Amino acid sequence: MRTFVAIIAIVALLTLPLHAQEKERDRLGDCGTVLEEILHMPDSIPQWLLDRAECVVVFPGVKKGAMGIGGSYGRGAITCRTGKTFAGPWSAPAMFALEGVNFGFQLGGEATDFVLLVMNPKGAESVLHSKVKLGGDASATAGPKGRAAAADTDIVMKAEILSYSRSRGLFAGVSLEGSTLRSDGGANKNLYGRQLSAEQIVRNGAVKTPASGQKLISLLNMKSSRNLSAK
Repeated sequence: MRTFVAIIAIVALLTLPLHAQEKERDRLGDCGTVLEEILHMPDSIPQWLLDRAECVVVFPGVKKGAMGIGGSYGRGAITCRTGKTFAGPWSAPAMFALEGVNFGFQLGGEATDFVLLVMNPKGAESVLHSKVKLGGDASATAGPKGRAAAADTDIVMKAEILSYSRSRGLFAGVSLEGSTLRSDGGANKNLYGRQLSAEQIVRNGAVKTPASGQKLISLLNMKSSRNLSAK
């Protein structure tokens, strides 16, 4: 009986990491699907904004109340353009967390997808190095879409992070001020099998994109292969 119990315990210990890794792989795959669907919407993220973004962060299926009353907790992934000046191809994805989302009546109680664009090197370095409070540690604003983007050029170019949401099939810019962004260390370990920070995954170029992240990275390399930001 003791031997049987020991075997069950060993199997459980071996199975748990595999289950956790599979969970992160599924989430990463969802990030690619969500971004693909959003970018194919008629009135989506303006191309000229995507072409000037240093990083893209995707949070699929964030649910209201997931972290308690009045707030939510989302998990997703970030990818940035490689190279010292963010001018190269899109990097391997790092798992990320969005905390304290209080979107209330704006989005209702349905699961909501979020896409964030990090628009300059300062914002990218801040997000990759530490936990960042939107509207505090990094300037953030609701991202414009369609024709509205041209009218909001000054506001857009001053913001470090632009945020968008999709809920009930509706896509719009949304303010996430007061929420926080941080690297999800546990998820990165589960996905890559070792302890890695977001900066190590995204910036050093030595980490390969897992198969589950290929859709996300290939999509961005196809849709926005060059960084058109003024350097």
